Amino acid sequence: MPYRNGVELVFHHMGIPTTVARPGERYSPMFGMSTVDAECASLRVQWHRFDADSTLHPLLRTVPHPAFKVADLDRAAAGAPLLLGPYEPIPGFRVVIIEDGGVPVELIQTTLTDDEIWARKESGSILYQQIPAGE
Repeated sequence: MPYRNGVELVFHHMGIPTTVARPGERYSPMFGMSTVDAECASLRVQWHRFDADSTLHPLLRTVPHPAFKVADLDRAAAGAPLLLGPYEPIPGFRVVIIEDGGVPVELIQTTLTDDEIWARKESGSILYQQIPAGE
């Protein structure tokens, strides 16, 4: 397992920037970003498509990022340039995105199970609204 500042990094998902609109996207007006989960059986992947005026850091809009669960978010992120956060998109789920050697890396601290996390992204997140099919 990889470590950062003595904190174990446990792989959670991969985020991949795209320019292709996909059915089922959730839109975040906060970030000017649409997200949809890939139909990948091997690992969790999220496709992220960005508005031209998205305020997110250019690395997040152009470079794929791994996301890791950590036991101590503040310690794991200490000393790294912050690209986003920390913030809490759903209750009990803290996130920060750092830059590590030119790569955006998402760090997550939570006590939620993966099933709880993925269920709440649909209705409990402050980030997204569902985009009706065909829009």
